[in-house]
Amino acid sequence: MAEERRGSWFGFGFCGFGQALGSGRGRQVHSPEPLQTPGEGADVCRVSASWSYTAFVTRGGRLELSGSAGCAAGGCRDAWASEALLVVLRAGPGRGAGTELQAWAPGSALSGEPLWAHTVGPEAEGGDAPGGEPQAGALPLLPGARAYVSPRPPFYSPLAPELRARRLELGAEHALLLDEAGQVFSWGQGRHGQLGHGTLEAELEPRPLEALQGVPMAEVAAGGWHSVCVSETGDIYIWGWNESGQLALPSRSLAEVGKTAAGEASGPKEDGSDVRTAEGESGGLAPFIAIQPFPALLDLPPGTDAVKASCGSRHTAVVTRTGELYTWGWGKYGQLGHEDTSSLDRPHRVEYFVDKRLQLTSVRLPPPARKPAAQMPAPAPPASPQGRAFHFVLMLETPGSFGSEAQGQHCRRCGIRPSTWGA
Repeated sequence: MAEERRGSWFGFGFCGFGQALGSGRGRQVHSPEPLQTPGEGADVCRVSASWSYTAFVTRGGRLELSGSAGCAAGGCRDAWASEALLVVLRAGPGRGAGTELQAWAPGSALSGEPLWAHTVGPEAEGGDAPGGEPQAGALPLLPGARAYVSPRPPFYSPLAPELRARRLELGAEHALLLDEAGQVFSWGQGRHGQLGHGTLEAELEPRPLEALQGVPMAEVAAGGWHSVCVSETGDIYIWGWNESGQLALPSRSLAEVGKTAAGEASGPKEDGSDVRTAEGESGGLAPFIAIQPFPALLDLPPGTDAVKASCGSRHTAVVTRTGELYTWGWGKYGQLGHEDTSSLDRPHRVEYFVDKRLQLTSVRLPPPARKPAAQMPAPAPPASPQGRAFHFVLMLETPGSFGSEAQGQHCRRCGIRPSTWGA
């Protein structure tokens, strides 16, 4: 697990369950807000956001949950939150027991016995960096990169020995794997084109994306039914379902209200894309793309290179080399961070961080929720799997902007101290 660099965390979007620490319940946050610390002097290094709760892990090994599930526990090295399971990598029971992977029901408060547990062998821990953090991958990819965990059976899935995984991401019905050579593999259901193989067929085993061979990738991200990867040179490739404009291509929902980016978005014209037309607000026909089954090259403003990407169920976020954040897709609950609830089918920069002179290093979007909202305590957004409302959690580092010129202790313009998260 590559440890996150130090900085402050921010959140925005649907916060009806109090997913952001100290935020309160029943809120929609349309613009980024600094998160509160889970304890005096705590330094959060890992954040994993599910739909209704968030898991925070500090460098001291403390885990704290906020939202529909809440608890605190020690001895944790990593956590992966989903609506079905909370997976924790922590010290095993008893002295000298080593590291144990545990799966808990999110509402269990980590009391009693876990639903299942798996001891992480010495071979998986041998690549730890100084300070005890595993270097290879992060949950759901297990230390040692030989297996991964899933919120649905089988919970523990081994990977073929020849797949030397660097990163693994899970969508609602598919998986993406980035290997050490920068090659992308996908498998699972493909009915929305999310596998990127040019068809809508399912793949039972990891299959390399032929369209991306020869182009080394640095990042992969899986949304509900769409996928994104970032090349080592900063180019963005995106494919799958475009229902809400999450591919930054003209979408039906925005074409019908006259807000599509038709004529502005770039993308292949004859590559299998499902191009259709919808009746626009003025009565004319507006073209839109429902499904993009092959990777399409996405253009950001000239000179803008991407370094990080993350996907929610129906929205997408990218961090650039200069520390700016671009978001697009479904925005009904303010999860795009543009101070409104508009949806977008083209990338827009989040101006809050530019105005505050803050630079991003990471972005985290919750994975697709699999549990029907009707089974969750109110308040809840629509119960369909496509109707989930999400919030962002972001880590910021602001070289040259925080505090004193020598120490960089706080930002004079926004008053945020990296170690306290105070507003």
